[in-house]
Amino acid sequence: MVATLPVVADSLTVYLAEIRKFPLLTEEEERRYAVKFFEEKDLESAHKLITSNLRFVVKIASEFRHYGVKMLDLIQEGNVGLMMAVRKFDPYKGVRLISYAVWWIRAYIQNHIISAWSLLKIGTTQAQRKLFFKLREAKDAIRRLGGDDADDIHATALSLNVADHEVEEMGQRLHGDVSLDAELPGGEGMTMLESLADERMNQEEALAEFQENQNLQRHVARVVAGLNEKERFVIERRITADEPMTLQEIASHFSISRERVRQIEEGALKKVRQALVPMLKAA
Repeated sequence: MVATLPVVADSLTVYLAEIRKFPLLTEEEERRYAVKFFEEKDLESAHKLITSNLRFVVKIASEFRHYGVKMLDLIQEGNVGLMMAVRKFDPYKGVRLISYAVWWIRAYIQNHIISAWSLLKIGTTQAQRKLFFKLREAKDAIRRLGGDDADDIHATALSLNVADHEVEEMGQRLHGDVSLDAELPGGEGMTMLESLADERMNQEEALAEFQENQNLQRHVARVVAGLNEKERFVIERRITADEPMTLQEIASHFSISRERVRQIEEGALKKVRQALVPMLKAA
């Protein structure tokens, strides 16, 4: 352990020293570079926008340092999010780049953490992901306020507005497995994370996957737009929504039975699948 810690610390220290060499941009400079990249796809302008915000990525990554994933990995994922934000940023919307980029940075970092914790099977729904990232924060807040009940499942559930069993289950997942930064027995300082094969995509692969996903989303949107009103409503509210409506909620909306909603959903998904096959082959 003693032999490896200085290497990790030095790597992060060197990186932090390097990114401090890049100057911060004024609002006027940022807008000028952003417009040039937006209009002309000038790569030098994109480079200026990215490097001037690397320190902000570090700040965001530090918010997630307690999830058992190494800081440098979090920073790298955040940098990919920053690159995506620069690529999509519209300087004519009247907002600063970082106000827009923060969502991309956090999304890439959180997705990486979700992948790193995949052995915990934390779940893929929006609610489960939100609980995963909020549970530790809620416990810390309870402790700061007086805190004897920080580990009280009911108190934590109330603070997060979720059921007791959801907090208990997620707590078991968070604490019932070995940390990825835990030292391996007899490993001479090697951690579990270091022993795993690095199967993460590099930045070029991440960009290619992002573009492929964007292309697929456009195809799906085109197909969904061609559905009838009820089919489109069901797909948008049941399949693509962050917080999907239940069959009963949609049934009440249209004054039809739950079974009829299920049939509409099944038929709409079949249409989408059939339409996507030739579109994707042609893409």
